[in-house]
Amino acid sequence: MRILTILTTATAIAGFSTAATAGGLAPEVVTAPVVVTEPAPAQPSVNPAFIVVGVLAALLLAADS
Repeated sequence: MRILTILTTATAIAGFSTAATAGGLAPEVVTAPVVVTEPAPAQPSVNPAFIVVGVLAALLLAADS
């Protein structure tokens, strides 16, 4: 009877230890989160204030002559 108890205990321990590592011992694979970046809005190549100042300067020069 003692051998049967030891054998049953050993079988239970072996069964529980394999169930604990059922997923394997490989490291967990973690994927990087997807980051969506929106493109910056297009900027004009010339500041509109410079155009206004240039037009005013041209008008002043035209009025002077």
